[in-house]
Amino acid sequence: MEDTSVYSLCFMCSIRCPIRVLVKNGQVQWIEGNDNVDGLGKALCPRGAAGIALLNDTQRVQTPLIREGERGSGKWRKASWDEALHYVAEKINAIRNSDGPQSIVFGERTNLGTHVSKTFMKALGSPNHFTHDALCKGSANTAFRSMFGYTDAQMGADIKGAKHIILYGRNILEAIEVKPVRALLSAIEGGAKLTYIDPRVSVTATKAHDYWMIRPGTDLALNYALIHVIIGENLYDRDFVNRWVTGFEELQKFTAGYTPEWAEGETGIAAGRIKALAREAGKNRPNVLFHHGYRAAHHKNEIYLRRSILILNSLMGNLEAPGGLFFKKGPGEAGKNGIRKLTDQALPKPEAARFDGCGLAAYPLADPAHGIPQRLPYAILNADPYPVRALIANRFDPIASMPEANTTRKALEKLDLIVSIDINFSEIAGMSDVILPESVYLERTDCVQAANGMKPQLYLRQKAVPPRYDTLEAPMILKKLADRLGIGEYFPYDSVEELVDWQLEGTGFMRSDFAEKGFVSYSKNPIRWDRENGLKIKTPSGKIEFRSSLLEDAGFPSFPEYEPVPEPTDKDAFRLITGRVATHTHVSTQNNLYLSEIFPENVLWIHKERAAALDIADGDRVRVHSAWGEGELNAYVSDLIHRDAAFLVHGFGHRVVRAGRSYNRGVSDADLIENVTDPAGGSPGLHETFVKVEKRRRKTKGMSLLDAHR
Repeated sequence: MEDTSVYSLCFMCSIRCPIRVLVKNGQVQWIEGNDNVDGLGKALCPRGAAGIALLNDTQRVQTPLIREGERGSGKWRKASWDEALHYVAEKINAIRNSDGPQSIVFGERTNLGTHVSKTFMKALGSPNHFTHDALCKGSANTAFRSMFGYTDAQMGADIKGAKHIILYGRNILEAIEVKPVRALLSAIEGGAKLTYIDPRVSVTATKAHDYWMIRPGTDLALNYALIHVIIGENLYDRDFVNRWVTGFEELQKFTAGYTPEWAEGETGIAAGRIKALAREAGKNRPNVLFHHGYRAAHHKNEIYLRRSILILNSLMGNLEAPGGLFFKKGPGEAGKNGIRKLTDQALPKPEAARFDGCGLAAYPLADPAHGIPQRLPYAILNADPYPVRALIANRFDPIASMPEANTTRKALEKLDLIVSIDINFSEIAGMSDVILPESVYLERTDCVQAANGMKPQLYLRQKAVPPRYDTLEAPMILKKLADRLGIGEYFPYDSVEELVDWQLEGTGFMRSDFAEKGFVSYSKNPIRWDRENGLKIKTPSGKIEFRSSLLEDAGFPSFPEYEPVPEPTDKDAFRLITGRVATHTHVSTQNNLYLSEIFPENVLWIHKERAAALDIADGDRVRVHSAWGEGELNAYVSDLIHRDAAFLVHGFGHRVVRAGRSYNRGVSDADLIENVTDPAGGSPGLHETFVKVEKRRRKTKGMSLLDAHR
């Protein structure tokens, strides 16, 4: 049989890179990037290449399962889809009738079918749908809305066109998004400069022209000083600011005292370097990009760091300029119709308020489209504002993803029903009463992706091979469950293919149009708005709001005074920082056959001088602990990290035995980190916790940097 090419979208992480899947005799032979896509080529990251291992993994969930033993015991029995769905529907109906629909919560990692799950919850009458996005970048979302009236997802960064890119811990070469990585490398090859600011020497730091080992948590001080110099020395784009900005005078007055000399004492970065960066940025504007980052969940004042980065971009006047920020254009900008979503229907309006206080007095500015997931354990434990009785988790793991995992476990024990729609035996699946197995991305067609940008496009994930096991697509699982709950009228399809056809009605495109390249375009040429008169700012003032009406109307200042960051008080205490590597996606790939071999567990990075004071050598086994948890792992001792910090790669420390390759490998940062929230932005403060480290036993051989990354 001849080889067949199927164009699709990867789902080994949330980026959804376009791919070409080579199939022969019903088997996936090869996966590569879709080289029909500008700027992508055939490149693929390690996770994308490991999709074949996921497809063929015998350790993934293969059939519906219903719990038999104690919750968390790992004892389930196989069930048919009819039995499992009937079981879940009966439980949900009982809870809905006794405590109201608001007592049912649905959490997921945002995906192409999120409009289906949001429809499911609204049809039930519950306001309680949330996504993982808030744990990652909720404060960036709020920062963007406070300045531009758009969310972070509605704006982008033109890395390739920049003459100078400044990254704040945005470890882009390990993140890893293939297209932006290629854009960054292309910019550097074209003469662009890269400045990288991070307490740790990441892979991206090693490629930078200028690396700054900043004291952890002091990036805001650095930015206040940069703004001070840029305004004081007239390095900003005066015409752009006069035309498009409101609140400039207030900013100028506010930053008058935040000098580079002051910032040096806070950050450890020499005042001369701060001045030089400000002057170089001013010289190269508007083609200068202060990258706003991706994960915006470090500190309780996170929104103000992200706002300061956006202010720097606005002072450069880089909006809609090559190498700057841009507004993503949708089909309407090309005079066309976009796709339909189930949430476009007239849906019941839930009567109760959200469980997490999102959009209410407690957290008035956090985006209800994503919620505040880390508030879930407290809502359950305290029955505040009402009892929460059931959780449906769709490829989202609250135990491994949210701070204070032990508090989360304690809260989950109180629930009457936990349902996981998942591929892997995740931590939440391990505590579930019912596991409903989802087909992996190579085994299914999915909802249409609206890829807004400079050239608005549509992409389609297309089934490459039939399901290996007794699994279903999540939109079909929810459809079948909705039918049993008496809300099936809101799901007008009997297959995902029918749902796709429904979504495409009115767009001028059909499913068959995606076969040749995997995507369709609304526009042949990039769409840029006129920087003089054509920016469509959506704030109440119609301008970029340095002084934010959104913030101030909710009782938050636009320009808060800087509060010094606490230092470690004990010789064995470190500020814990956490991050990613190119090999793994959050908490979901550690059990992958290929990826677990490359990077089987994490290690604890600590500075060599601090380690020596604790009699810890490179490779020693150490105990790391905080007020919220503890764990043991190997130490990586180096001068490649700030002396105040300890670093862990996120996603390890799995406790579910059926995930055999990742079971008990490394330590989970979620076990150690305190659950605190940015009150304005809504994200957790993942770098607010101090941990202590002590030696357990000596190893005979040290670890190289390569070992640490393995």
